[in-house]
Amino acid sequence: MIEDLTEEERELAGMVREFADTVVAPQSYEADRTHTLSMDVVAQMGDLGLFGLPFPEEYGGQGGDYMALGIAIEALGRVDQSIAITLEAGVSLGAMPVFRFGTEEQKRELLPDLLAASALAGFGLTEPEAGSDAGATRTTARLDGEEWVIDGSKQFITNSGTPITRFVTVTAVTGNEGGRKEISTIIVPNGTPGFTVEPPYDKVGWNASDTHPLTLIGARVPAANLLGQRGSGFRNFLSILDEGRIAIAALSTGAAEGCLEAAVDYAKSRTVFGSALSTRQNAQFTLARMRARVHTARLAWHHAARLRDSGRPFAEPAAIAKLVAGEAAMDNARDATQIFGGNGFMNEFPVARHYRDSKILEIGEGTTEVQLLVIARALGLAG
Repeated sequence: MIEDLTEEERELAGMVREFADTVVAPQSYEADRTHTLSMDVVAQMGDLGLFGLPFPEEYGGQGGDYMALGIAIEALGRVDQSIAITLEAGVSLGAMPVFRFGTEEQKRELLPDLLAASALAGFGLTEPEAGSDAGATRTTARLDGEEWVIDGSKQFITNSGTPITRFVTVTAVTGNEGGRKEISTIIVPNGTPGFTVEPPYDKVGWNASDTHPLTLIGARVPAANLLGQRGSGFRNFLSILDEGRIAIAALSTGAAEGCLEAAVDYAKSRTVFGSALSTRQNAQFTLARMRARVHTARLAWHHAARLRDSGRPFAEPAAIAKLVAGEAAMDNARDATQIFGGNGFMNEFPVARHYRDSKILEIGEGTTEVQLLVIARALGLAG
């Protein structure tokens, strides 16, 4: 653990780590095998206050910050990325847009249940033709009297189809000024006529995470369901993604650490040619590189989180953190699988799950290439 944590942050890390080891880890293999998100685990996370960590107490939160959220996500990511992303998306993409951009009435109506994990929410941004190029959004919303009429489709939407999903916030084109799309964000409650949560994906990894495509055909919601100012959707979701990249970097760091811990334990117990695998210099060098990646990734996301929480600019550090940590998770998953040999190819071992899960960490909430673009622009490079 990095020495910059306060005593309170250390206690939080220890508490969530124990929860991860005793509650989350034992169910992870079966949850992955059956593609099932444990709502009991989600409820227990709610009881621990994890979904409310970075929110004020007046809305049912814990009064913490993004650093606290990242600490919790990292601890969960060590043992189960699906559970970690459920928390990350529930906070960063579900509740945070309401807190950041909602009216006081929207906050008081929606946040208490989201922060207690008695409800979840999704964020409908990505579309078949609008992934990294989010400005290519084709979903439309037009005002008809006092209602928005929404048509379009979304894909890869986390927490959109659980038994407790309350709503999805979608981005939609609400106008066109001077040839530029006016993009707004609108709250669409589950059960809205014309709003269909399609069957879940058959994914490579994150199998216990809830992920669905969404279809909206003439879906009508009250005009008051607009989240934030009309036309501010593009700017707002970019700021949400900047914050989310810190959380994904924390998750990635946890995954990288989980791979390291498993590989060290296995190397010490595995005998090859009459001695422990851990005595072989090649294995030692591999494990040393894995340790260096964890350390670097943690430093990067801690730095970005501290900047964010102190109100300083953090977009570039967040991009650096996600880039470094996402690659650390993928590289450590590959190296841990190699250390395990044939056993690393068996799903009963956690490193196999990390190997399948970690690739999305270089894609979701901004691909590696998008992070490089953010960093390049911060260097003043045009393109």
